[in-house]
Amino acid sequence: MRFSQKPIVILAASLILPPAGLILLWLRKGSGVLRKCLGSLAIIIVAVAHLFLVYGMHMEFSGGIRPVFSFQGGERHYRQLEAHRTAQPVAEPAPSQTVSVPAPATGSTYWADFLGPGRLGHYDQKPILTEWPAGGLHRLWKQPVGGGYASFTAANGLAFTIEQRRRDEVVAAYDIRTGRERWTHSWKAAFEEVLGGNGPRATPVWESGRLYALGAEGELRCLESATGKLIWNKNILADNGAANLQWGMSASPLVVDGKVIVTPGGSHRNSVVAYDKLSGLRVWGSLDDQAAYASPALATVGGRRQLLVMTANRAVGLAVEDGRLLWEYPWVTEQGINAAQPIAVAANRIYISSGYGHGAAVLELTAQGDGFQPRVVWTNNRMKNKFNSAVLHQGNIYGLDEGILACVDVESGELKWKGGRYGYGQLLLASGHLVVLTEEGDVVLVRAAPEKHFEVARFTALEGKTWNIPAISDGLLLVRNEVQMAAFRIAAD
Repeated sequence: MRFSQKPIVILAASLILPPAGLILLWLRKGSGVLRKCLGSLAIIIVAVAHLFLVYGMHMEFSGGIRPVFSFQGGERHYRQLEAHRTAQPVAEPAPSQTVSVPAPATGSTYWADFLGPGRLGHYDQKPILTEWPAGGLHRLWKQPVGGGYASFTAANGLAFTIEQRRRDEVVAAYDIRTGRERWTHSWKAAFEEVLGGNGPRATPVWESGRLYALGAEGELRCLESATGKLIWNKNILADNGAANLQWGMSASPLVVDGKVIVTPGGSHRNSVVAYDKLSGLRVWGSLDDQAAYASPALATVGGRRQLLVMTANRAVGLAVEDGRLLWEYPWVTEQGINAAQPIAVAANRIYISSGYGHGAAVLELTAQGDGFQPRVVWTNNRMKNKFNSAVLHQGNIYGLDEGILACVDVESGELKWKGGRYGYGQLLLASGHLVVLTEEGDVVLVRAAPEKHFEVARFTALEGKTWNIPAISDGLLLVRNEVQMAAFRIAAD
């Protein structure tokens, strides 16, 4: 017992197994309470260091800036991911960073764009189950995935996303029904940010056999969607003299009329830029605004087909053919954080919203000369979409108001109800219901009705902080976060 009370023994125990050192310290005779308290503090510091360095614990933040400690991610996760992929049989590596496995082209191209058709977050391809089994939807597969906050798009039987794997950004294609990795394409990039988290953010988009992927540091690549072979690339920040945003490039490219629309946020008509989708050559540039985090969208409003873009300080409509400004409305938020998607909610009306206490508004566009004059129909703080886009259903807006699900009348802005603390998750609309992926990784089915908040079903799909938007394609629900990905059968048939 005397030997165990020697300082050198206590020190060794504290370094190897801190709880044992703490016990020995307080059992030691002859030491004062003050000395033991100071020693305990030192041992606790060592114990915390053990958790981070030995057991892989790391700290990140929730959408409400609440610290979250977990043992997911980091070196241990990369080893698990690499071991999982190594265990999968693959073909011989193809040239230029690509590992490919030929896959039969089975499946539609319904969810080929960010947030699905029209970037509206609506799934109308086929009815979904609205009565779920007690244990949740049938799971087809679940496996590790690289870091980052991108969602999935899907085409021809493949699901595409972009991930952080060690010091590389990796575009990956998976068999949508088995989860098997079919090909990868990578480049050196490692975006890191303490509050927002690490890794790429923008969801790749598919169009006519090509995949367009944007990394968090501005690297834009056009790839063959069947193989991952590089067609062209350029860094949109360097090409347009723009600085990266605090939380990285997050806006998914928009492919329209033979052009790829991106938002680097450079000055001198380099804020919103169109590149030729086949060659990558510049077609036009527009505006001088700093970029925001929302993705450009295409909509017909006021009888005019146009680009809807949120910049750091305004909402704008741009001509598709040359980027000419058609209308603008000031929308200044904290640190220029406009991340929720604008939505065309009527023939001549647009809904916009931001978090950090800002709120929402509906604008009405009236033709004026070659453009439009916006008028505010209503504005309030009943709906504050932070980085979680809302959906429109039968005259009502459904969205997460700073983490709490809410329903607002799109005509008046009246709050219909507020309930369901799902955190800073994401949601989609399908078969008259909201499919909510919570910040904690649960999938929740909520009835999309203005009368009241009614939760139909819930089950746990993922573990850990989940900010990624779900996707639904060919009756399959695809979900992912920083460390896991999974697919569930959600179709009614």
